[in-house]
Amino acid sequence: MKYRVNPKNNDKLSALGFGCMRLPKDQKEVEEQIIYAIENGVNFFDTAYIYPNSEVKLGRVLSKGYRERVKIATKLPPYLVKKYEDLDKIFYEELERLQTDYIDYYFMHMLTDINIWKRLLDIGILKWIEEKKAKGEIINIGFSYHGGREEFIKLIDAYEWEFCMIQYNYLDENNQAGKSGLKYAAAKGLPVMVMEPLRGGKLVTNLPKEVYEVWDKADTKRTPAEWAFRWIYNHPEVTVVLSGMNSQEMIEENIRVASQAEANTFTEDDYELFNKVRKILDEKIKIPCTACDYCLPCPVGVDIPTCFSCYNDREIEGKITAIGKYIMQTSFKSQAQNASLCIKCGKCEKHCPQNIAIIDELAKVSKAMEGFYYKPARFFIKRFMKL
Repeated sequence: MKYRVNPKNNDKLSALGFGCMRLPKDQKEVEEQIIYAIENGVNFFDTAYIYPNSEVKLGRVLSKGYRERVKIATKLPPYLVKKYEDLDKIFYEELERLQTDYIDYYFMHMLTDINIWKRLLDIGILKWIEEKKAKGEIINIGFSYHGGREEFIKLIDAYEWEFCMIQYNYLDENNQAGKSGLKYAAAKGLPVMVMEPLRGGKLVTNLPKEVYEVWDKADTKRTPAEWAFRWIYNHPEVTVVLSGMNSQEMIEENIRVASQAEANTFTEDDYELFNKVRKILDEKIKIPCTACDYCLPCPVGVDIPTCFSCYNDREIEGKITAIGKYIMQTSFKSQAQNASLCIKCGKCEKHCPQNIAIIDELAKVSKAMEGFYYKPARFFIKRFMKL
């Protein structure tokens, strides 16, 4: 197993992290998989309060003499925190589930904009974090992110974080936090954990046949999953790549790749392969947005690149998945950023280097992504999260 050093505290973290969201139902199978991963060098295990039974299953295994060999990462769901007392209630329940008295890497889970963090500040999160760190109950504090690039930068600068997590893969190089966000966080000295390296498996099982043909014709024979992982490992700014592994075959392949791959080792032929793949995928994309952000800020707050990104994802991930992502990334916030807010002022179009008819395209996004379910969903989310 290759290890990458956390620049904040010199922890040696396995390049491959074990994502525990989709652990098998059978506890014996869970135990076999987790112990196999530990014995083969994996030392970073990621779970969350809201992952069904995940913390409990992980805790049962680690309590059998493995706790000190690994780093546990788990998460606080901000939308379940309504008052200061909820922080302890959730946290100590997590410690009980995990059968431990401290968390190595504790996330603010699924932040999508700066306002969610500000709400936690109003509740008193800074005092709470200080208390937990003083007791040694939280070692490192960070956040996981689902949103646009601009809000990511604001969050990075809003607090002295000790790590962060972003979605990143060769299809999302310019989506969400993107490559520029990755580099910004790394330049601030933050270890960056990467989630969705395979986009929930879509970069393995849901690609156009032309993409598979590119991989098949490559001189070096690798599976689509291995190519996707190696693309991420080629980035020196990435500290840990999380994979939601739930089969022995998957675990073995991912450990093999993580034991071989290194940063800055891609050849010109490797880059050319990904250029060919992107060209094929670009042909499936309806709006040629590169997420350069020149169109921002929008006077009414529309996150134009994110709207276009989710709309384009319909062609690869399917309608339901793309719409779910659209709702999360444009409306899981205190201030909506969805396409239908556009007032057709035209300021964005003056700055677009791709000469995209942004007003017309936002209208298409609104029609396709904001059906009858959209307003009720946003209303429910706002009430649930008290945004």
